[in-house]
Amino acid sequence: MHIQAAVTREKGGKFLLETLSLESPRADELLIRITAVGICHTDLAMRDQVFPVPQPIVLGHEGAGIVEQVGADVTGFAVGDKVVMSYRACGACPSCAAHAPSYCHAFFPLNFGGARADGSTALSCDSGAVHSHFFGQSSFASHVVAHHTNVVKVAAEADLAVLAPFGCGIQTGAGAVINALKVGVGESIAIFGTGSVGLSAVMAAKLVGATRIIAVDRNAERLALAQELGATHIVNAGSENPVEAIQQITGPGVAYAIDTTALIPVLSQALAALAPRGTLGIIGASRPDEVLPVPVIDLLTSGKHVRGIVEGDAEPSVFLPKLIELHAQGRFPAEKMMRFYDFSEINEAVHDSETGVCVKAVLKL
Repeated sequence: MHIQAAVTREKGGKFLLETLSLESPRADELLIRITAVGICHTDLAMRDQVFPVPQPIVLGHEGAGIVEQVGADVTGFAVGDKVVMSYRACGACPSCAAHAPSYCHAFFPLNFGGARADGSTALSCDSGAVHSHFFGQSSFASHVVAHHTNVVKVAAEADLAVLAPFGCGIQTGAGAVINALKVGVGESIAIFGTGSVGLSAVMAAKLVGATRIIAVDRNAERLALAQELGATHIVNAGSENPVEAIQQITGPGVAYAIDTTALIPVLSQALAALAPRGTLGIIGASRPDEVLPVPVIDLLTSGKHVRGIVEGDAEPSVFLPKLIELHAQGRFPAEKMMRFYDFSEINEAVHDSETGVCVKAVLKL
């Protein structure tokens, strides 16, 4: 079938709206008509070849839509179902067997390889093949074929435009607090960076009953939004030292810190802001050659922990329905950080995302 898609053909280039051919779904796949898709920082990092994904490629990995065709071997889905999509995992490695699919041994080839597990692509144009299956979906498109394991069914009345970003950025921030760090009632946390991932962490920290939720950023408007969404304190890193400010609020420092910026100086501040035995969760993806200098004596004598967190340690089929129900109850108001654009406005939406005009851009089809 012919579809409309936003194609990335060169490093740092604009997204080009093109007509492509899409294969029919295989036995283990679903054909999904996309109605909304979030723009994530990872899409832009891949456009810029932070990791060398193959080009030309259709990016997009926060897709939501309606099932139009069900593969012969797929159960649990029917034509007309509303669904959101998340990342792809193999389902068979030790991590997947331990219900930790975000650490799947095949995570990189399955999500960044631009192809199915067998190396095939579902997309083509007159000039040749176009890479597909980015995060198992490539949802900057009117239609996708996705493996059934990275698709989650939602309620018939669900607003897919709001739920689309739950599959990656929102899941990542909320899951880091709830699943990975397991922040508890009465504990303290500092969240460095108040983009959509950081703000999702703020909302999750409020949900679990943290009593000191400190948002750190240089953007005053985003800090104000962080307060609206649950931050008990804000620190403007453009005018004050974050480590000193956090210690003034908490005394010894915070029990938990999350970095969403992937900036080495900020990571160093987040580590320094920890109380003894505190834990730093690294969410932001730095460039492959970047190294975090760690003061070993501080790490040793304070018993601090540093760990990486991918996709919020979330098993999407389990975690997303819970998070979506919290949103339906009004307890996780993620829509407050979203701005909506027509699919044809993708480059405008990207510009607004990169310049801070909006926190979370969502494309509607």
